Formats: sequence, C-alpha cells, structure tokens
Amino acid sequence: METWPGAAYPLGATFDGTGTNFAIFSEVAEKVELCLFDEDLNETCVELHEMDGYVWHAYLPEVQPGQRYGYRVHGPYDPANGHRCNPAKLLLDPYAKAVTGEIDWDPSLFSYNLGEPDTFNDADSAAHMFHGVVINPFFDWAGDRAPKIPYNDTVIYEAHVKGLTYLHPDVPEHQRGSYAGIGHPSVIAHLKNLGITAIELMPVHQFVQDSTLQDKGLSNYWGYNTIGFFAPHNSYASGGDHGQQVQEFKGMVRDLHLAGIEVILDVVYNHTAEGNHLGPTISFRGIDNASYYRLVDDDPQYYMDYTGTGNSLNVRQPHSLQLLMDSLRYWVTEMHVDGFRFDLAATLAREFYEVDRLSTFFELVQQDPVVSQVKLIAEPWDVGPGGYQVGNFPPQWTEWNGKYRDTVRDFWRGEPSTLGEFAGRLTGSADLYENSGRRPVASINFITAHDGFTMRDLVSYNEKHNEANGEGNNDGESHNRSWNCGVEGPTDDSAVLALRARQQRNMLATLLLSQGVPMILHGDELSRTQQGNNNVYCQDSEISWVHWDKADTDLVEFVRQVTELRREHPTFRRRRFFDGRPVRRGEGEPLPDISWLNPSGDEMSPDDWHAGFGRAIGVFLNGQGIHGRDTRGQHIVDKSFLLFFNAGDESVNFTIPGTDYGQAWIARIDTAGALSDADPFEAGSEVPVEAKSLMVLMETEIAPAEEPEVVAAGSGSAVPPPKPAPVRAKADGTS
Repeated sequence: METWPGAAYPLGATFDGTGTNFAIFSEVAEKVELCLFDEDLNETCVELHEMDGYVWHAYLPEVQPGQRYGYRVHGPYDPANGHRCNPAKLLLDPYAKAVTGEIDWDPSLFSYNLGEPDTFNDADSAAHMFHGVVINPFFDWAGDRAPKIPYNDTVIYEAHVKGLTYLHPDVPEHQRGSYAGIGHPSVIAHLKNLGITAIELMPVHQFVQDSTLQDKGLSNYWGYNTIGFFAPHNSYASGGDHGQQVQEFKGMVRDLHLAGIEVILDVVYNHTAEGNHLGPTISFRGIDNASYYRLVDDDPQYYMDYTGTGNSLNVRQPHSLQLLMDSLRYWVTEMHVDGFRFDLAATLAREFYEVDRLSTFFELVQQDPVVSQVKLIAEPWDVGPGGYQVGNFPPQWTEWNGKYRDTVRDFWRGEPSTLGEFAGRLTGSADLYENSGRRPVASINFITAHDGFTMRDLVSYNEKHNEANGEGNNDGESHNRSWNCGVEGPTDDSAVLALRARQQRNMLATLLLSQGVPMILHGDELSRTQQGNNNVYCQDSEISWVHWDKADTDLVEFVRQVTELRREHPTFRRRRFFDGRPVRRGEGEPLPDISWLNPSGDEMSPDDWHAGFGRAIGVFLNGQGIHGRDTRGQHIVDKSFLLFFNAGDESVNFTIPGTDYGQAWIARIDTAGALSDADPFEAGSEVPVEAKSLMVLMETEIAPAEEPEVVAAGSGSAVPPPKPAPVRAKADGTS
C-alpha cells in the first residue's frame, strides 16, 4: 500500500478527490496502525510513522470513498494509572464520518476476561467490530440556505427518526424509519400544516446497542449511547451504510430547509458508549483513555460518572474539547444543521468538580464564529452534585425549562397554590432568565418530551406502566404530576374521554400561547399513547412508534389553529419580558403591558394570589404598540387579548374588565366548546368559562363586519361568526 506522510490536520479520514488523509490523536501511543478492510473483511495494516503534536498521520493516495478502516494502538496497558491500550482490539476512529456494521458483544471486545477484571485479554476483536468508512464529502446542496428563524418565531417539534416515520402510510415502505422518511413530502407537509419551524431530532450520532437490552429482546431505541460524534447513525439510512447515510442525511436537511424548517440535533457529548471500567474497548478507551475520559483523581482505574452511564467526557483536556468543537462545527458547516440540544449539558460545564458557567467549553462556544451562530439548547441538569442548573446557563444559551413543565402540569391537574408560579411560567420565566440579561426566548417551554408520558398519557394515567421494559416497573419517573381524570388507562366512559380531550387542548393551548419557545413532542398533536409507559428508551416497538392511522384529526386541526394564532399575533411571542407598570394605575394613566385579573374583572391584589379562587385566573395582554408581521409578511400592529384559565372543577364566570381595556372582545379559543354564540362580549359582561378549560378573547369592534374564526373544543374546525349554531362539546370531546 503506497503511503505518503500526509498532514496532522484535519483529524479523521479526509478524501480530497484523489486519495485520503488519515489522522488520529493519541498522546499515550507508542505505535499506531491504520487497518484497512476489504468487503471480505481481509485486513491490511499500515503503520503511521509520522507524528506531530501527538497526532499520528499518513496520506494514502489509493484509498477511495467506501473504504472500511479502524486502528490498533500500541501503548501501556496499566489500568491502575489510567492507561488501557491493547493492540489486539480494533478501534473505531473518533472522527469517523460514517460507520458500517455494529458490534456483537463478543468477549474479545473486552480487554479483560469477563468475570475477571484484573486479567488481560489479548483476543483479536476485529471480526466483531464495526468499521469507520471513508466518505465522499461532495454533495449537491442545490443552493441550500439555512432558514435562520428567530427564536421568538420558533416552534420546535421533538421527534425520533424511526418512531415518527415507521408507520406512516404515505412514506414508501423502504424509506420508513429513515432520514429519507423524515424528508418525505408527506411528513414535511404535516409539519408545515402544524406551523412547526424546527424539528429537533433525538440522537442521530452513531450509537451502540446495549447487550443487556438485547438479551431481553429490547434495544437502545432512544440512542443516548454515542460512539461516533461525526457519523449519522447507520440504521436510519434507507440506502446503505457505506457512506450512503451521509448523503441521505444531507438530502433530508436540504428538503426540510426548502420547506422553511430548521434541523436541530439532540447531541450526547457528556459520555460515550464504552461505559465504566468494565466496559468494552472499542474506541476512545484504547486510543487514549486518560485524555478522553474524566478519571477519578486518586484512583484513575475508575471513571467519574456525572451521567449515570459509567463515564464522563474529559472537558478539561484540550484534545477532548477539540473533538467536541470539531464535531459541532462539522455538523453545521458540512451537514448544514441549524442547532443543537445538549443532553445533560451540566456535565460539559464540570471542568473541575462544580458546574461552572465560565468553564472552557462555554468560552469556546462563545468565541467560535460557527457554533456561536446556531441555536444552542441546554438540558440544564445532570445526575452529579449540584447538577440542577435551570436558569444558570450563559446568555447565548436557551434551556429546557423543567420548571415550566412541572408548573403547567400541576396547574391543570388542580394542585393548590400554583397561581403565582403559573403566572411566571406563562410569561417567560423572568425569575430564571431576566437578571442574567436573557430574554423570554431563553425558556424552551415544554410539557411533555421523549422522557416521560405523552400528552394523552399525562391525562390518562396516574401511575407509570413500564412492565414491558423488563425491570418490574421499577424504571422511569414515579412522580409524573399526571392526572387520569378519574379512571386509570383506557375507558369507555364518555365523560372521562371528553375531559381528557379537553385537558390535552388546555395544555397544548397553554404551551403555544406562553412567552418563550414552545416545544411539542411528536405525536402529541395526534393524541398518541404509549399505553402508560413513561420510559420507552428500550421500546423500538408498537409502544413507541407513532400510529398515524389512529390520529385524532380534530386535535391536529386544533393545534394548527392555535399555532396560527401565535404566528399571526406577536403579542404571544414578545422579544422582551413584561414589566407590568404601572402596577396600580391612577386615573388617565396608560394601561400596563400586562394585567392579572381575578374573575370579577379587577386587577389582582397581593392577597388575591392566595384567595379561594386559586385555580382560576385572567390575564390581559396589551397589544398596543406591539409590531410584527402577519402570515403574508405584511406589517401589523397587534391587538390586545384576554386569557381566562379555569383549572377548577366548577364553571367560573369571568367579568370582562372596563372599557379602558377594550370596548368589546371576540372569542378566538374555547377549549370547552361551550360558547352559546359568537357575538362579541362587551366590557363589563360576564363570560362563562367551563371547568377545566381556557378561553382566549381578542379585542374587536362592537359591530364588526367580519370577525376571525373561533377555535372551539376538539373539532379544531373554524366556526365563522357572527351567528353560528351553538358550539358545544360532545361527550367524545369533539364539537
């Protein structure tokens, strides 16, 4: 095999149109061999003689795209001092752009004899390993341009590549469960219809299946077990895994961008799939264990574990940080993604022990000209000491707001003393973000996510039902803040079904009309169930897939219209926090930008927040002076809105405040579908808000020539004023 010296940069395997440069970092290595495999898995090893700054490299002019490869690293095997080199183990390139095959968990993958951790295993693992693949980096992007949607206009849809598409009837069978399935016109049309502006894909970096799950007939469905930070997961490609996954992923991004939808990746940089000191030697561990992993300071044979998965990436080592930043830049510049959601992001801030928002990782992101310009979303916690960091990330970051999730769930299930907290979450969580110079969009609002109940299950189950996971129902969160509406699980009781349907509408409408950035879990708009399983991490099955044939089309239409209301009115997506001034108005003073109202139509006093009606509240959103653009891109000055929330068990009559707020109001949303007619409500009149429902009124004229549609109950169908037939909820929750 002809070999030239090559270059130390870039790391990985880089095809330049003629040949391929290979480069790999290892400070501990004494010798490094590049191993090439043909399709019959015959191995040819090439020693890398060139080493600059601990980067071993060579250029092979004969190597073309599609070539399988791996490495063998010769060096010390001394676990007590943190070194675990073993040339008998074929190793995956950390910078591999594509991966073919998967590991089979043969004992040869381990550097010790199973059951005897103090022994040394020198069995060759090559026949049981996956391989890196040299890719063709060239792709016809056809003038692709990133949508670059501002945060305040963003609506995120969290989705699983396989789960969303595997049962979709309009996606060709061979494309179901793949990147091509996500980019299929029928899936994109659904996202566009909902008003989605960004799809957040659960992990698509190459991940490893757990042997313990496979032994039970289960799998690592979610994919939070990364081994390749540059490679799109190969099983999500419909066209093959010898580099085709890269082309297919790029095609998906291009098609989504063409529809104006951004692509955000859920990335897992906090740990790798090699696990703790008893895990396999398949990549980082055998290349340079002490550089890539955070080891226990006084006993480096063990790993620091802030993630609950056995190891943590060493974010205080320059080359480990380089890996992370190179990966992020690659996905932006080469794969054209628009942002990242960082799993257990608090771990990345543990440069020493405490979570530190001034750590090197955040400094690197802040100054990076590429990464700093995309959407950065933190899951602001990990399992280590002081790991819950909601509200504490740097200004450039947004965060999954776990406090929003908990508060909205508590409010709608009727928990007492949540009014003040609910008001804060509805208006963007200023208590968490304002003091650090951040804006409402720092809050990624969500009520459900992949981890936990779906929206339908949230209103159908009090307890988790995870028996299918094979852990005796002991896995998953037990405190779900859910309410089954009186019956656990499936029921034929029409009253219970109607209440559940209304509760789903209540929470989805609350989510979409809160200040901040809403995130919808895939299938929630379809009323998807996981049969009470709140931890489907191992369920690549009917339990977790989206059943399109069982979609609640009325709920889909309801969500579409609420999303459209949000898009049409910038009052619901303000760029700055409310100030609420003046808190107490004198005669002739202007209205504040927001007012909280009790059911009598009076502004809330401090004592009112703890009064007996603590499950019902009104809010006035002042649209005067709020500028934006409508769905046609035309400049508009917005209208004002009244929102009435009733989480109680009885109907509440809300009084419309005086004429200084507005002369008349027309209903835009009524989750109960109990409107007697669609005539405007005049100042001082009463509006009945049914138990467990919300209503949104928009300022209007006394006698409008034409009024907007009313989004009523579960039908989602528009009810055109001025004199429709009464809109009332049927027993099944439709109208």
